[in-house]
Amino acid sequence: MNKKYPIGEVARMTGSTVKTIRYYDEIGLIKPSEYTEGGHRLYTADDIWRLELITTLRYLDFGIDEIHQLIAGELTVEKALAWQIESLETQANTIASMISVLRQAQMHGNDSLRYIHDLVNARTIDTESRRQFIADKVEEAHLFEGIPDEWRDPLLYYFNKFVVHQPKTSAKQTAAWQELQELMNDPQFIADLKRVELLFSRIVHQPRYNAATWGKKMEHIQDRLNHAWKQKCTAGSTVVQSIVEDMAMLYANSAELAPSDREDFFRSYAEYFESTRTKHLERCNTLCAIISPQYHQLYKGSQLLYQGIQWRLQQQTEGC
Repeated sequence: MNKKYPIGEVARMTGSTVKTIRYYDEIGLIKPSEYTEGGHRLYTADDIWRLELITTLRYLDFGIDEIHQLIAGELTVEKALAWQIESLETQANTIASMISVLRQAQMHGNDSLRYIHDLVNARTIDTESRRQFIADKVEEAHLFEGIPDEWRDPLLYYFNKFVVHQPKTSAKQTAAWQELQELMNDPQFIADLKRVELLFSRIVHQPRYNAATWGKKMEHIQDRLNHAWKQKCTAGSTVVQSIVEDMAMLYANSAELAPSDREDFFRSYAEYFESTRTKHLERCNTLCAIISPQYHQLYKGSQLLYQGIQWRLQQQTEGC
């Protein structure tokens, strides 16, 4: 049970490669338990089991980030499985759609390639069609009722930038957009979205910046969050806590923010973020992430901000 295995033997035992195991070490997914005097990695039986688990999850098409969260306990198994099932269902729908296109093309003989081109173009939704669909849906559902006009663009800024204005999409992205349209026609989705927008409007009540300036500063904060997420900064790190502090000041209605006001903001923002974690809204985020890798990074950055705020609230509670 206490035997240690060198990386080459571990690679043979698990059907992996030395290069892959080294990569997992570099990104912090699985670290060797010990090193030889010469600096060579040594792994225990527990390490090998963990590596086999990672290999199994990769076989099931789990992403590295999801596996990292699972092992760290940041993501429940139940939620991870639900996300993965939804992702694979989207892929299955995409494959079924592509097979349908190819089978139809088979019937057109020498003109098959032109038929494929025309059929795919007919199925692909262009930017203007996406923009018009969203505009109609916003008006039909009265999503911004009670929210000042100048704050409407900031609310939709990232969605428009990464999802609506996405260049010509792949078959998988097209399938995701079609499902997203169906989701937006669901009354429960609209109800969830309205509740989230209401909580958001309460947070941004009377900020000291106008909407345009606020939006630019928010974009800068989001860029910092994306960088922090890529660097795998923790919620309590100086980097993330600096962003949390700047976020609080962005929402403030003055250049000074009393400790009690900070705590109120953190609790309000935590409540706002929790309100986005409904089944319909999380599916929306998943579909948007499929349509746009940039949106995926945006969502991960937002999660890191929420974790940073939770850490701050926990520190305040423990200090009382």
